[in-house]
Amino acid sequence: MMDLRPHPQGTILPVRAQAGARKNEIRGVQDGMLKVSVTQAPERGKANKAIAALLAKTLGLKKSQIELLAGPSSPKKQFLVRQATPEQLLATIERVLPG
Repeated sequence: MMDLRPHPQGTILPVRAQAGARKNEIRGVQDGMLKVSVTQAPERGKANKAIAALLAKTLGLKKSQIELLAGPSSPKKQFLVRQATPEQLLATIERVLPG
């Protein structure tokens, strides 16, 4: 189960990030966090931008709806997804998860 939390502007999405991976993909859920891999190296925020772009593309959101709130240099991150309730976001994530 995903640990999505309501936020005044939308929903907080916990992400476990893997930078420098072979391909950009959402790999599933682990410990309540969405597992995301990106090919970008974790330098100067490049991987964080790539994760935000991947989330926007995969979940059908605008890039402006996704903002990194916490964990800029940690594999455990928190993204704010604007204009989405936890229920809406969970339904969207479940549609795009592998398997």
